[in-house]
Formats: sequence, C-alpha cells, structure tokens
Amino acid sequence: MSPSVVVLGGGYGGYKVAKALDGVADVTLVDPSDAFLHNVASWRALVEPQWLERIFFPYDRLLHHGRFLRDRAVEVDGRQVTLASGTRLEPDYLVLATGSHYPSPAKWGAEDAATAQAAMRASHEALRAAQRVLVVGAGPSGLELAGEIKTTFPEKRVIVADRAADVLPGPFDQELREELRRQLDKLGVDLVLGSPLRALPDTEPGTAGAVSVATDTGEELAADIWFRCFGVVPATGYLRGALAEARDEAGYLPVDDQLRVRGQERVFAIGDISDAERNMAGMAGMQADFLSANLKVLITGEGELGHYKINPPMIAVPLGPEGGAGQLPGIEGVAGAEVISNVKGRAMLVELHTQNFDAVPA
Repeated sequence: MSPSVVVLGGGYGGYKVAKALDGVADVTLVDPSDAFLHNVASWRALVEPQWLERIFFPYDRLLHHGRFLRDRAVEVDGRQVTLASGTRLEPDYLVLATGSHYPSPAKWGAEDAATAQAAMRASHEALRAAQRVLVVGAGPSGLELAGEIKTTFPEKRVIVADRAADVLPGPFDQELREELRRQLDKLGVDLVLGSPLRALPDTEPGTAGAVSVATDTGEELAADIWFRCFGVVPATGYLRGALAEARDEAGYLPVDDQLRVRGQERVFAIGDISDAERNMAGMAGMQADFLSANLKVLITGEGELGHYKINPPMIAVPLGPEGGAGQLPGIEGVAGAEVISNVKGRAMLVELHTQNFDAVPA
C-alpha cells in the first residue's frame, strides 16, 4: 500500500503538491471550495467578466488516482486531522497549504465557483456605474487594480490611498517604485500617500455607495465605490496543540529548510501560512515544486533530499495588459512594460494552470 498524503488547501501550493504526488502516494486533497480560483487574474476578471470562465478550475479535474474531499479542516493536531463533516484523517505525511484570507474580489470567501462568479459580476456592474473609485492600499494588489480600471475605463477617476510614504512596500529597488509611479501618473491615477485614513468607508468594498473618508492630514476623499487592497491574514486558526503553539505572533508557521514545521517530523507547511518567504502565488508554487520532490524521495527512498533556498526579491506588477514593471531574476534593473506584459500582463499566467486540470470527472 502506498503511503498516504493529505494536502489541506487547494491553492497555488496545495493543488500542485497533490498533482505532483498523484500516483506516487495515496493522495487526498481537502478544500472547502469546488474549484481552484486563479486569483492572480481576479482584477482582470473584475473589469472584463469574460475572464471568469478562464480562472476557475474544478478540483474534480485535478487528480487521476487520488481523491478530492470538499470539506474544511476544523482541528489539526500533529498529523491528526478533523474535518467539518466529522471525517478524521491521519496520513503518513500532512501538507498544510490553507493559504490566507484576503478581501474580495481578489479572493472570494464563497465556497463554490458559481456564487463567486455571480458576486464578481455584481462588483463589475457596480464598478461600471461608478465615476470615482477609491483603492485603499498601494501594494502590488492595489496598483494592479488601479491599472486595470484605468486601462479599461480611462474616463474614471481612480485614487490610490495608503498610509505608507511610497508605493510597493517590501525589499524592492527604489527604481521600480519610481517606474510604477511614472506609469500610474501617465494613466491618470491619483496617489494619496503618507497619511492613514481616519476610518474605512462605511459601505462594503466592491459595492455601489457614496464613499467619503478623510486622511489624518485632513484631505477629503470621495468616491462611488471602493476596494480594500490590504490585510492578508494567514489561515491557521484550525491548528491545535503544538502546531498552534508553533505559530508566530502574526499567525505564520515557522518551517525549516525542508519546509517541515519546526518540531514536527511529517508535517509540512507551504505558501502563505509558512514563514519561508513573502506571500506570493509564485513563491507558493516554487515551494510546492520543492516539497513535492522531497516527498517523492521520502516515499520512494530514491534520490537525495534538497534544502530550500530563499529566492531574491522578485515581482511582476502589471498595470493593465500592456503596462507595468517588475524586478525579475536575470534582468538587470527594472523589467519594463513590454517584459511584464509578455511574462504576465496579457495572459495573466492562466495557461500554467490549465494544463494541470486535465483529469476526466468521475
């Protein structure tokens, strides 16, 4: 009998581990949704709803040999897993890949693709009717959203507000920030930086309504719709016992250079819940590739275990299909609009996932 592997979470890291080990081990993938959402393209789908059909991938088309359980982990203590349905699992190897919570519509809390798509279409209609848009958060998500809106709806006024003094926090070159600001200015995006909002708008993000807020410096900001582009929270609330105690103050799980949760022998954590790297879909995918290779060694006894190496700072920030800038390996200085458009902006990396969901539903 093959060793059992349970993967909790079917996001960018989790689904890739499950796919890579399908047939090598007895794989069970657990996720509360019926489909993987390629949320990297959520902003594109918000302004162009025809993209919605391209960014949801049903989990029943992922595994040829293993099984998918549409369920949610409610208690995990070591390798003992209790699901919301009452099902209990105790695999030989457990991979925690439950990701993070983030405001919609970048990520949706809805647990089925149809509900999520309907909600995004409603947000699209509210956005179409708005003349003024407030984006709170000048990180990569907020900048991408501003770029998508101004590219598709150039007549709208778009304001990006952040308490930080500059755009794109993190370990990136200042030259990159300057290039992004230059392109945003050319698009006509207004940046309000360096002063926090006194309070968030009363209306729900992504819905139509009169928005009126002020910064601590007294600047008044008015809009017809707003979007929240900050506030990533690791989804680790289901952990119990030693696993819960291992979390840091922000809720992340510390891992070693084999992505094993510290203090555990056969429990691993990847993606947004681990402290290995920055919360980015690409990093989760790299961790999944690494962990899959190591688990194959552990399961088959063939080959040598690798040691995960932290990647240098890298990022690609599209500003619409043809704009954007980034910091990428092998490219000296700033990667400009043409590079980012070819790498990400035009196709939004959809093809990387299409090829993985090739199983025939039972």
